[in-house]
Amino acid sequence: MELHEENSFKIRSYQSALNSLERGDQDLMDLSEDEIQKIPGVGKSISEAILSLKESESFALLDELLEKTPTGILEILQIKGLGPKKVKILWQELGITSTHELMEACQSGKVAKIKGFGEKTQQTIIENLEFKASNEGKWLYADVEEIIENLSNDLKALYEGSELAIVGDFARKTEIIAEAEWLIGMESLFGGKEKLKKWSAIQWDMAASGPFAWRGKLKDFDLQITVHFCSKKDFIWKKMILSASPLFLNENVADKTSIGDLIHKKDFNSEEEFFSKNELQFIPVEMREGYGEVMLAKDKKIGKLLKDSDLKGILHNHSTYSDGKHSLKQMAEHCKELGFEYLGISDHSRTAFYAGGLEVERIVKQHQEIDELNKELAPFKIFKGIESDILPDGSLDYPDDVLASFDFIVSSIHSILNMDIRKATHRLLTAIENPYTTILGHPTGRLLLRRAGYPIDHKSIIDSCAKNNVVIEINANPWRLDLDWRWVRYAMDQGVKLSINPDAHEMDGYADMHYGVLVGRKGGLTKEMTLNTLSVDQITEYLEKRKSSIISPSK
Repeated sequence: MELHEENSFKIRSYQSALNSLERGDQDLMDLSEDEIQKIPGVGKSISEAILSLKESESFALLDELLEKTPTGILEILQIKGLGPKKVKILWQELGITSTHELMEACQSGKVAKIKGFGEKTQQTIIENLEFKASNEGKWLYADVEEIIENLSNDLKALYEGSELAIVGDFARKTEIIAEAEWLIGMESLFGGKEKLKKWSAIQWDMAASGPFAWRGKLKDFDLQITVHFCSKKDFIWKKMILSASPLFLNENVADKTSIGDLIHKKDFNSEEEFFSKNELQFIPVEMREGYGEVMLAKDKKIGKLLKDSDLKGILHNHSTYSDGKHSLKQMAEHCKELGFEYLGISDHSRTAFYAGGLEVERIVKQHQEIDELNKELAPFKIFKGIESDILPDGSLDYPDDVLASFDFIVSSIHSILNMDIRKATHRLLTAIENPYTTILGHPTGRLLLRRAGYPIDHKSIIDSCAKNNVVIEINANPWRLDLDWRWVRYAMDQGVKLSINPDAHEMDGYADMHYGVLVGRKGGLTKEMTLNTLSVDQITEYLEKRKSSIISPSK
């Protein structure tokens, strides 16, 4: 509607209705026409659009707008930093209707010459287009988890009696998946492969296939598929080779002998026997990445990895006080129903006005509600937190007296993400040194497959967290998974605790804790080094002790 310059009042009415629908917790499919019209902001025309969507997955105005919009324009609208107004200018002035045409126009310098764009915007568009192109055909682990598990069940049914395992990146719980791979161990390689022709979900590419692997693509989803074959007697060592990263296989154990070399000896009958025979601590599959795990295993320094069941509470969550979908009470009750002992509520601070950031009056009201709910839900406890924006100079949102009213503070960056590494690192260091910072939230601000994080000196940041007793978040939202697992070991070695935080904006968001645990395990995270494995009494003591040690920076 904005692209085609529809009536601004009409656009605002749709936006208002959308906000109401997103905050509501009712299933639209179960509501009658009368019930839909009672939703704030939903009038007759929007109600009719909803009813049409329920029946046909579209509605008249949408069809009309799509009819006069080139398909490529919809793709351009998804590029970060290009809103409807700028897309319309590119379309009208340069005739750009595809990302390919946009890249050519940028590379020839035409975009920079348009009023309101310039060289900097043009370069940003090029970088975002390159980032998008580099991620084509790649998926978040969470987005393909169920699909791959269902495909595994299909294969098990086809190859009953054979050995079967998921291998490749998915076996290692990698955050980004571009290919689903399996290994099948059969009594005889002759004839058995032909069963794959019955697997109707896959479009096989026989030109790319061979005697030991068939390759293709899922018909209804842009995901590459590879099925490897071997004899049953070769299954264990082949599985180890295909499940590990090349870096891991090249790690030396002794005398220029690599892990890969040892696996190829084939002198073991199980993975456990392999590691024991080579005087190595067992290395879990998800850790076989090549980031020093072999040395850790030689020195017997791999701790017992964190499990979902180790988590006792959920920190960093949002409610309808800011931009959450469910009320504080709903978030707390659901958290309790899931078996957790406590909830840390941390709505957005006032600088995040676009997300309903809390003014001081709203903070007071929320704290009063928390006090009442804590009486009602005891021994379950809600901790008073805030996700305080880190301002451009590194200071925290709110004056010290307001910051002191919280039990804990998650300090995060949400704006001005284009700083260079020196400025971005200094900004974070300043926030970490603020005594009110309890947890550093999503350190790089990345959104996987959408935008790269801002550049930071991870070692300096982690060292500062160690010095200032600041916990680092592993944001468990599948789009973030930030702190990156590759820095978990360094953080633990410096004595920095990690906190698995879902950044939940609705009750269902708590389920994302699982993905935070997965990437924590990849980095070797243990229960002892995870903040929210503490019981409610332990974390109460931890937070109170930390608060009592604060000397206000203004004094």
